[in-house]
Amino acid sequence: MGWVYLLLAAACEMVWPLGFKYTNGFKIHYWAIGLTFGVMILSFWLMSLAIGKGIPMGTAYAVWTGVGAAGIAVLGMIFFKEPSDLVRIGCLFLIIAGVVGLKFLSPHEKPDAPATQPSLVSSPSEGSV
Repeated sequence: MGWVYLLLAAACEMVWPLGFKYTNGFKIHYWAIGLTFGVMILSFWLMSLAIGKGIPMGTAYAVWTGVGAAGIAVLGMIFFKEPSDLVRIGCLFLIIAGVVGLKFLSPHEKPDAPATQPSLVSSPSEGSV
């Protein structure tokens, strides 16, 4: 389930940069500015859920940024006619290959055990002479 959360977070990560373009740098379409920030927050929250489900933090961050960066680059090529030469596509393939490698080479998900907090109140047997 952690990987589902992580992929949803990565999808949000590739959507919110479109808000920058659509709002002309947060200068127009104020409703879209709010939506952009909402998607940003959703992206962070979903990634935190993925980490909570046992995906290592470094792996989660690498996948989140990798899929987000590759995805928005592809969206830019499709919708905004950004360059799509063979070298650029090859580099995007390398990013995706790294993400797939992290998925299959990462340890199995296991949620972190809740940390035990030290008690601030000492029991009668502690510190008594």
